[in-house]
Amino acid sequence: MSQEYTSSEMMTVTAARALENGMTCFVGIGLPSEAANLARLTHAPEVVLIYESGTLQTKPEILPLSIGDGELCESALTTVAVPEMFRYWLQGGKVNVGFLGTAQIDRFANLNTTLIGDYKAPKVRLPGGGGAPEIATNAGEVFITLKHSKRAFVKDVDFVTTLGFGRDGKGRDNVPNIGKGPTRVITDLCVMKPDPDTKELVVVSLHPGVTREDVIDATGWDIRFAEQLDSTPEPNPNELKILRELKARTERAHAGE
Repeated sequence: MSQEYTSSEMMTVTAARALENGMTCFVGIGLPSEAANLARLTHAPEVVLIYESGTLQTKPEILPLSIGDGELCESALTTVAVPEMFRYWLQGGKVNVGFLGTAQIDRFANLNTTLIGDYKAPKVRLPGGGGAPEIATNAGEVFITLKHSKRAFVKDVDFVTTLGFGRDGKGRDNVPNIGKGPTRVITDLCVMKPDPDTKELVVVSLHPGVTREDVIDATGWDIRFAEQLDSTPEPNPNELKILRELKARTERAHAGE
């Protein structure tokens, strides 16, 4: 492929490809929203995007700044009350995929968006869980996307805001009426999936130009690699064109142009 692309574009395109046409996806703001809308604008035009504010089948022209962005409501098929969104749609089992971002993730795919450091005297306070804890426990499965660094990929998160597989990998064992949990983690270096037995995250695919050492150096635990390690397919020109147009429209709109 002759067209150049960034590691961030590689991550977004790979995350977008994880969504299939016709899926119902509960979307988090930020990187998950970017990937979900790229999927809608490319290979999955019938994907149903739901945001926490109650917007159903929304089709934003620009990426929202928050769940309260008017663009989501204006472009939605309909908007329902937040309690209905959670009780009927999410807890009712009507969401195939929850697409989440995070500040910290550990080896068992637990997410932390609450604080960094000790709970009683935190170094940094983060925005909190929002709807992510409910999404992670009620959606059929969960995709997670974030940039890869030792600060983000830690052996044990400082606080479990959103359940992956618990501190020991057994947090979902014998629990009724709960989704599969995280099924893939997409970063700017690789794709990870939980080991079927231990639930510890394992690298299953490296992005082009990325080495095992790159991933090891950016991960805060002794990361494992699948025996059959794949190479992630590169973005194609159409995906890059549509992604860049989406981001350019968003920048113009947020700049007031």
